[in-house]
Amino acid sequence: MIPIDTAITFCGFAFALALVPGPDNIFVLTQSALYGRLSGIFVTLGLATGLIFHTSAVAFGVAAVFESSQFAFNTIKYIGAAYLTYLAYKAFYAGKTKLGNEKAPRETWLALYRRGLIMNITNPKVTIFFLALLPQFVDPKLGQIVSQFYQLGGLMIMITIFIFSSFALLASFLGKWLRNSNGAMLWMNKFAGTIFILLATKLVLAQK
Repeated sequence: MIPIDTAITFCGFAFALALVPGPDNIFVLTQSALYGRLSGIFVTLGLATGLIFHTSAVAFGVAAVFESSQFAFNTIKYIGAAYLTYLAYKAFYAGKTKLGNEKAPRETWLALYRRGLIMNITNPKVTIFFLALLPQFVDPKLGQIVSQFYQLGGLMIMITIFIFSSFALLASFLGKWLRNSNGAMLWMNKFAGTIFILLATKLVLAQK
């Protein structure tokens, strides 16, 4: 069982990271703005289900690394920190964006769930991101490393559903403004960049 203070810290980062603009939550916003909150919620459920796949990939892969060499641990640590720094750079220098006004064909709720699931599973960047994030909150001294990963993954899934569903509800009310705002994501990108820098620093300082 992960300690409560670790869980609280992780949830704080997870909440912040779920707010980061990206193809997943922008797709949720777009579907909700165009077709209503339930469309966005079904996409969200598909995306959240896909996180189980990435949690498993990281849990079983990194668990082996924790039990192998210090060199392997440091290699993953610095690669993860470099990737987070790259994400921070992209976030800080991202230009103004808007959701767009194009009307895609309406899909059934099952199709939207399936699309969210496939979008998430087939995105290798999610696995890389989980590889950079989750090990920072796992302590081999507590035993059952794989179990700790799944606990963190479960927290991430619940927070993703909460935040993305909130996006869906908000977008259904503010659809017109979101579609036409020229800088709706600008400050969120700056906030995201700060979060990525903090995570990269924490990862560099992590010890095996």
